[in-house]
Amino acid sequence: MSGTTVFAQGNEACVRGALYAGANFFAGYPITPSTEIAESLSLELPRNGGCFMQMEDEISSLCAVCGASLTGAKAMTATSGPGFSLKQEALGYAVMAEIPCVVVNVQRGGPSTGLPTEVAQGDVNQARWGTHGDHSIIVLTASSVQDVFSITIEAFNMAETYRTPVILLFDEVIGHMRERLEIPEAGVIPVTERLYTDLDGDTDYHPYLPREDGRLPMSNFGGVHRFNVTGLFHDIRGFPTLNDAQVNKLVHHLSDKIESNAHEIARWKEFYLDDAEQVLISYGSSARSARHIVEGRRKKGHKLGLLELQTLWPFPSALVREKTRNAKNIFVVEMNMGQITAQVKLAVDSPLRVYLVNRMDGHLITPSEIGSVMRVIEGEGM
Repeated sequence: MSGTTVFAQGNEACVRGALYAGANFFAGYPITPSTEIAESLSLELPRNGGCFMQMEDEISSLCAVCGASLTGAKAMTATSGPGFSLKQEALGYAVMAEIPCVVVNVQRGGPSTGLPTEVAQGDVNQARWGTHGDHSIIVLTASSVQDVFSITIEAFNMAETYRTPVILLFDEVIGHMRERLEIPEAGVIPVTERLYTDLDGDTDYHPYLPREDGRLPMSNFGGVHRFNVTGLFHDIRGFPTLNDAQVNKLVHHLSDKIESNAHEIARWKEFYLDDAEQVLISYGSSARSARHIVEGRRKKGHKLGLLELQTLWPFPSALVREKTRNAKNIFVVEMNMGQITAQVKLAVDSPLRVYLVNRMDGHLITPSEIGSVMRVIEGEGM
C-alpha cells in the first residue's frame, strides 16, 4: 500500500503506520473503540509474514508483546481505557526490562466501562502514572488521520531508540473519523531499526550496559547470548540485585534516558503564534475545534494562536513556556477535568493566566463552546 492515497479511518492509519515502521507482531483483545486496529492487523500481518494473536485478555496481550519484542519482533498492542488499566503491570515490566514496544490506547469515557462508543481524553495521567513506581514514559498523540500515520511511525522509532514502551494516546473521534491518507513510498519516512550488539556468541554480553550515547544494544532472547530478563531491579547482566548503588543508578537511568531527551522527543504543531495575544493549547480531536476557532477569529482580526501538542509525556514544559511567553491569556482545550491544564500551569511563568476549556460528557467539544469561555474571560478585561 506504500506510495498510494486512500480514504481511511484513524485506526486504519495507525495500522498503516505500524506496517510502514516494520511492525510484525500484534497481540490484543477486542475493545471499542480500538477494535479496528486488531481487525486490520489480523488480515495484514499474516499476509506480510508477521504474526497476529488474539489473547484471552489484556494482561496476556502485553505480556505476549514483551516476549515477542525480546526475541526480535517489532511488536504492538491496542486497547481502550478498561483494557489499558489491565495492562499496567506488564507496562511496568516493559519499562523495567527496557523492552521496546508500542501500546495504543484509543480513549473512551471512563472510569470503569464508562462510555464505550463516545469520545474522551481522560487517560492522560493514567498513561503517565498508571504503572507504579518512579519511571518515565513516552506518550504521543495526533489530531488527524495523516498525523496518526506519521506519529505511529515515530512511536516505533522512539521505542527502538530509547528501548522503552511508547504509548499512542488517541481518542474515539480520531480513531473512527475518515480522511484522506497519503502513504509515501518505503524509505521516504525514516525508520529506526533495532540496535543489536556486535559481540559474538563467545563473548560475554551485558544486556543493560549502555553505550556512550546512552543506547543499549540488544540480542534476541534465545539466540546466541544467554542473559536474564526480570522485572526486579537488576545489574548489567539482568540478574536481580539489592545493591543500593545499583538500584539507585537504574532508577535514574530509566528516567534520565527519556527526560534528558525531552527536547528530542517533543513533537508539536503551531498556528499563528508569532503575534498571538491569546494562545490555545490542545491535542487530539480537541485541537481540531481549537484550530477552527483560531482560523475563524483570525479572519476577523483577532490575534489568536494554537499550540497543538503531539508529545504529552515527557511534558514539553520548555516548549510551552517559550510559545506562550507573550500571551495575555492561555486557554487549554481538552476533554477531561484539566489533566494537561495542570501541566501548563506548572510550565508557565504566570499560572493565573491559564484557563481550562473542557467538556466531559462523551461529545466532542465545539468551537462555539470554546468561544463562550473566551468571551467570559475577555469580558472580565483579562
